[in-house]
Amino acid sequence: MGLVASICWNIWKAKNLWVFEHTNQTPEETFQMSVNLTNSKLRFYIDGRPIREFKNLEGVGVPYPNYQPMKLYSSLSNADDWATRGGLVKTDWSQAPFTASFKNLKANGCVWSNGVSSCNLSSSNSSDNNNSWLSQQLDSNGQRKLKWVQKNYMIYNYCSDINRFPQGLPLECTLQTT
Repeated sequence: MGLVASICWNIWKAKNLWVFEHTNQTPEETFQMSVNLTNSKLRFYIDGRPIREFKNLEGVGVPYPNYQPMKLYSSLSNADDWATRGGLVKTDWSQAPFTASFKNLKANGCVWSNGVSSCNLSSSNSSDNNNSWLSQQLDSNGQRKLKWVQKNYMIYNYCSDINRFPQGLPLECTLQTT
């Protein structure tokens, strides 16, 4: 799936460029990656900075992971033949072995059973503030940060890859979303 592939590469690239070029951290040090998936959007963050957003456009025919169980997994793979500006950026194998790990993993989600969510989506009750992430929107500062990351660090965007999609870009790429 192009979305997942480009997100994975963008996360790796943003992590390496943002964390290692702008701090004194080494590759062995950690960063915080967050994923916010709701029925209206899928948003990825690194160290609290939004790096990618995929809006739910099911209403106009764009598939969205809305009705199936979700899982979290991680892998390291060699994608330098397709996810790196058409293969222009190659993996530096002299830096191997490559490792990844999770530490202090926290997951917050809604459990669905028989079409009913464990999260009360319509309540304004303060006891339901644990679910405020369900309706979280990017404010103007968040929008600015997202655009900045995309402008300065995104090296591959499947919505610009006409070689990969010679018959036309995916529908979500042709729609104007704000």
